[in-house]
Amino acid sequence: MRLDIISIFPEYFAPLDVSLIGKARERGTLDVRVHQLRDWTHDVHKTVDDTPYGGGPGMVMKPEVWGEAIDEVIGDGTPRMIVPTPSGRPFTQELAQELAGEPWLLFACGRYEGIDSRVMAEYSTRLRVDEVSIGDYVLAGGEVAVLVMVEAIGRLLPGVLGNAQSAVDDSFAPGSMRNLVEGPVYTKPPVWRGHEVPAVLLSGHHGKVARWRRDEALRRTLRNRPELVAAIDPETLDKHDKKLLEELSFRIAPEDMAN
Repeated sequence: MRLDIISIFPEYFAPLDVSLIGKARERGTLDVRVHQLRDWTHDVHKTVDDTPYGGGPGMVMKPEVWGEAIDEVIGDGTPRMIVPTPSGRPFTQELAQELAGEPWLLFACGRYEGIDSRVMAEYSTRLRVDEVSIGDYVLAGGEVAVLVMVEAIGRLLPGVLGNAQSAVDDSFAPGSMRNLVEGPVYTKPPVWRGHEVPAVLLSGHHGKVARWRRDEALRRTLRNRPELVAAIDPETLDKHDKKLLEELSFRIAPEDMAN
């Protein structure tokens, strides 16, 4: 997969040289190219922003410099373009998996009040353009969001994770645990400062371990992300799930309880 990142702070992406993503780059699984937006300016101050039309605080990134940068980076190619912004669609595990299937992604890192909207309008006529948000909060720029997305996407590529099953068992991954966060995890020793590993995990009984993990995932999701439990399709809940949720005071519609 090829990733192009355009930013006024290319040094922000040094973390992509380490850990799993760094190893994927060394192996050639990921071809990451980071570009300095200011290289496409033409004034002595390397200006990339100007005051907003209509007034208001802050500055807006200029379309001319972005247009020149994107045109040169993509040439005649057609990458999928991702623009991080708080006003974009939510970045989810499902979207990460979708993007992991793309051969080429272009990330445009905005700063200040964002990129002139005509840039997205222009390239939407030539590329698939997605404005994407990593959460309901505002950052100083898109660089942090791109780091988050690249790691989430990169770890899903074949061969990046040492154990491919790790991605299958992730929180929010498609399958039986979809819409549930992952439950607690443990390793050796079996007792640490008086805290014991749950006995079921030491039992060797795979069926009981799977049931315990699902129960704990339901408990943690209901505690930390109740809206996810509320969105679960009742058809995916077995009798044990429904009984546990009732014990946790989660109301299930009467027509669902009969299933």
